[in-house]
Amino acid sequence: MAIVDLSFEVEPGRIKSIIGPNGAGKTTLFNLITGVHPVSGGQIVFQGKDITHQKPHYGAGIGISRTFQTIELFGNMNVLENIMVGCHSRFKSGLLASGLRLPRMKKEEAEIYENSMKLLGRVGLSSKAQLPASSLPLGEQKTLEILRALATEPQLLLLDEPAAGLNESETDGMSELIYSIRDQGITILLVEHDMRLIMKVSDEIVVVNYGQKIAEGPPDVVQSDSLVIEAYLGGEIDYA
Repeated sequence: MAIVDLSFEVEPGRIKSIIGPNGAGKTTLFNLITGVHPVSGGQIVFQGKDITHQKPHYGAGIGISRTFQTIELFGNMNVLENIMVGCHSRFKSGLLASGLRLPRMKKEEAEIYENSMKLLGRVGLSSKAQLPASSLPLGEQKTLEILRALATEPQLLLLDEPAAGLNESETDGMSELIYSIRDQGITILLVEHDMRLIMKVSDEIVVVNYGQKIAEGPPDVVQSDSLVIEAYLGGEIDYA
């Protein structure tokens, strides 16, 4: 089984990180929470509601959004359109209003455009709004995917390896972006292999190995846990 008796809670407004060796079940966990994979047992609860067997679009509607380990932007859309499509779950105009281009719909479209441009301005991408999303360098594509997730106005944001492939400077920028999201009051569940980033931004860490939780707690406690050291390094290390 990919996940076995894994249980933890995420406090509102905090950053909780999930770490573990490759194949530990981290992305599978995200897929279970967001309804991409069906759950064969157990329960997933969000703000007191059982969402165990809900579809992915349901999660987006109640305030859960995510990014992906492999970037999943709409390459045939420009940068701005990628963010605007993230606003879809908050779009209130119905089919009739959209088809007839009623004033209410036009007003909502203008608000979506303005909010999307504000998100781009937040990370210095306003000047690239009309460029194809696929033309951006890796770091900016990862940032754009996070902005699209933020456009859904989430209360819980799941970030799957946002720093993968980034250089040190880009990783530092990603840390600042993650902090700024947390400062908005958005709860973050983070999967990442960059331990420097994890130790810097995490309030708490859950360590998973073979689908099971082997440790949980603040970064300074987790990094000295013997089971964590063994899972990553294959055994204890004697320091000279």
